[in-house]
Amino acid sequence: MSTISSARKQRPFKSYSESFKRMVVKEYEQGKLNKDTIQKKYGIGGNSRVLTWCRKYGKLYYEDSTQPQGRPMKDPQKQRIKVLEQQLRDAQLKLIAYEKLISIAEKEEGINILKKDVAKQLMNLHKPIQEK
Repeated sequence: MSTISSARKQRPFKSYSESFKRMVVKEYEQGKLNKDTIQKKYGIGGNSRVLTWCRKYGKLYYEDSTQPQGRPMKDPQKQRIKVLEQQLRDAQLKLIAYEKLISIAEKEEGINILKKDVAKQLMNLHKPIQEK
């Protein structure tokens, strides 16, 4: 058991130069080899090291691995609708919060922040001014 733990301690941490990382990323982005093949070819350890380098040095867009992974929707229109529905729910929650904030401010300060006669004001704006 001591030989296993001592073997782990003796394994040095590999440090790679920036030029090497960029070369690996360039080779990966060309699409000739996949991540696993490149790792084997150059003896790169770790499951996500190449992808981390790609996010840092690459020219292509790589999804952020911290985002929750789910099954992507096949229809882009359905995905767009889903996003817009979420934005609408968020906007409705903001509206409720602002209305509550305004009502609290009106009660505490004793002033009307929102005018109740908006329709009358709009009608007055459209009336022509009579000159004397």
